[in-house]
Amino acid sequence: MSLRLYDTLTREVCDLVPVTPGKVGVYHCGLTVQGAPHIGHIRKEVAFDVLRRWLEHAGVEVMIVANVTDIDDKILVKSAEAGREWWALAYANERELHAAYDVLGCAPPTYEPRATGHIPEMVELMGELIEAGYAYPAGDGSGDVYFDVRSWPDYGRLSNQRIDDMEAAADADPRGKRDPRDFALWKGHKPGEPETASWHTPWGRGRPGWHLECSAMVGKYLGPEFDIHGGGLDLRFPHHENELAQSTAAGRPFARLWMHNAMLNLGGSKMSKSVGNTLLVSEVVKRVRPVELRYYLVAAHYRSVVEFSEEALDEAAATYQRIEGFVTRAAEMVGEGDLGEVPTAFAAAMDDDLSVPAALAVLQESVREGNKLLGGDDKDALRDRLAETRAMLDVLGLDPRSAHWRGEPGGGSQLRAVVDGLVAVALDERAAARERKDFTAADRIRDGLGAAGVAVEDTPHGPRWTLREGP
Repeated sequence: MSLRLYDTLTREVCDLVPVTPGKVGVYHCGLTVQGAPHIGHIRKEVAFDVLRRWLEHAGVEVMIVANVTDIDDKILVKSAEAGREWWALAYANERELHAAYDVLGCAPPTYEPRATGHIPEMVELMGELIEAGYAYPAGDGSGDVYFDVRSWPDYGRLSNQRIDDMEAAADADPRGKRDPRDFALWKGHKPGEPETASWHTPWGRGRPGWHLECSAMVGKYLGPEFDIHGGGLDLRFPHHENELAQSTAAGRPFARLWMHNAMLNLGGSKMSKSVGNTLLVSEVVKRVRPVELRYYLVAAHYRSVVEFSEEALDEAAATYQRIEGFVTRAAEMVGEGDLGEVPTAFAAAMDDDLSVPAALAVLQESVREGNKLLGGDDKDALRDRLAETRAMLDVLGLDPRSAHWRGEPGGGSQLRAVVDGLVAVALDERAAARERKDFTAADRIRDGLGAAGVAVEDTPHGPRWTLREGP
């Protein structure tokens, strides 16, 4: 394959050439676990899951590291407001993140390091930067340590900015800074803060700055140079700019390619906890099925801004149901079989900066052609069309016959497996009632299932049911 991705640093679409042939190292910034994830957060997780699936489809080994920021100013503020230990709040929200991964069919990262588990690596990196003259401890005895942005000539390269045009870094009190734009590598412990939220360093007790955390963790697990660094476009500055500066200043080549997904907006602005316009994953999957939410998040190009609306979500759900309907009916006629090969046009779209909209056009054309075969006698052609369609859906994490979406053991959806079993029992009782011509009882069972959100359709191959609301 020759996957080409848009590189934020060079501002052009570039061929991805792995540092290690046949193996790709990917780091993307995980959640600061101050709260449960909303669908704006999870759009990034879905985008990188598709990247991973496409690379693995091509036989490439993928190593994905996605950190968890479990110590941060916002976490301390939220925990104080809730009257709860900061580490307990962070862990509860980390579990919510994992639940969101699972419910939307995202494979977990290869490794998911926590910031609090990598303080030694951060202290070591700070020491290297101070010794090289790119960082300095604050002279006021606060314990703060700052990166000297004017000491690094390439600062601003990723976001294409000049230092003099930048606003002051608002991550720490400017009293100990040489320049207002210098950013905090380490934040000294302050009176009133939990003692548990601080660690010893040669420059005083404190906690890490957000930017330092990621550079230390990616260096430990993917090495000084790796293939792709990604995240939401809102992280490009200052977070990723600062990561790039401190890592390269320490002599680490760092990321070869920077991949950023655009925002999911609500009401014209970025979906954000800070402005209160959030849609939690756990709530949205009560209105549409998780697989339908995934389709909605996948359907737009990862670099396209998406303006959320309930109407667009419903339209995506209906579109996926049509695709699912073909797969279900075809599988009933010819069996599930194995996955086929993806069409050349689909592969070309995916290789061109993960152009999922173009890939979906190929998929939908395959479904249209497949629907024409459903009423005919050419079972071999239908079988081939089903295998091709499912192969494309598999790349996008949307195959309705996959273990995950069918709730099979190990598929990540135990609740769906339980629902499968209970519905099967009810349908057996309905079939028995119809066999003895007790149609009143049969209708009562069907109506009861409908009231519970289970739609039953009688087909020549037996009853088919669908769950129209998330569990």
